[in-house]
Amino acid sequence: MRQNLKTTPWALLVLLGLSPLLSGCFIKSMAVNSVADGLAGQGDTWASDNDPELVGDAVPFSLKFMESILAATPRHVGLLTTLARSFTEYSYAYVQCPAETIQDENYEKFKEMKLRAKKLYVRARDYGLRGLDVRHGHFSTQLAADTQGAVAKANKDDVELLYWTGVAWLAAISADKNDMDLLAERSEAEALVYRAYALDPDYDEGSLHVFLITYEAGRPGGSLEKAKEHFKRALELNHGQDASTFLNYAEAVDEKEQNRQEFEDMLGKALAVDPDKKPAWRLENLIAQKRAQWLISKEDSLFVQ
Repeated sequence: MRQNLKTTPWALLVLLGLSPLLSGCFIKSMAVNSVADGLAGQGDTWASDNDPELVGDAVPFSLKFMESILAATPRHVGLLTTLARSFTEYSYAYVQCPAETIQDENYEKFKEMKLRAKKLYVRARDYGLRGLDVRHGHFSTQLAADTQGAVAKANKDDVELLYWTGVAWLAAISADKNDMDLLAERSEAEALVYRAYALDPDYDEGSLHVFLITYEAGRPGGSLEKAKEHFKRALELNHGQDASTFLNYAEAVDEKEQNRQEFEDMLGKALAVDPDKKPAWRLENLIAQKRAQWLISKEDSLFVQ
């Protein structure tokens, strides 16, 4: 969660609440769009928070509020992008990861939570596609008919939308491998991510590289060597201040190669990251470190003795 939403100025919320009393649709539209602009802005209100549980409790209300604003301004690309990103991050941090920690103890609850994670990822994907439709007109329809032709129209201004839409889509596929309809869409989701990579490989101080560590190591036809190259480049860009870089390598590469010593080393490095050194990544790092601690507790079951 490297970036997140600015708090909406209270004056705008008051204006929105009074807008039915104001004369003219223009004033109401102006108020709604002002709120949408504020919500879609990037800031560090959440990302720098040091209490993941507090944020997790607050996020659902904020997401629903953003959806209510979107209903009044449905073509607001900034808000659509923020919703795609926020639903993806929320689903991963507060639904998917907690589900995986209870799989052995409560399999039925695990399945229920994984299904919820999938639905949230699909919702994120749909918001992202809507944003791309606004930008490029019928993009999602063209993506299904001519995937490479559609993504070729995207430009560098679309990188954030491409990335979060593709990541959400691939995460939904991963959350339910029995959904054949979703699985059949893998090439479309991949095309979005790799188009973002072609346009701006170092986007967001290495976010694409961090994601591709996991994806290259696990996708059909993927490459552990490419995953290692992405790991190296990610470290060059984030200077080892992103715990997810080490976490993803440990889970995706070391588990696959059954390299227990390096697995322990990577998780140790993830836990050694100082969350306060880069406040904009504090929340993301705390969440990654919590998962690293859980993986350490599961280590004996992950490696052949």
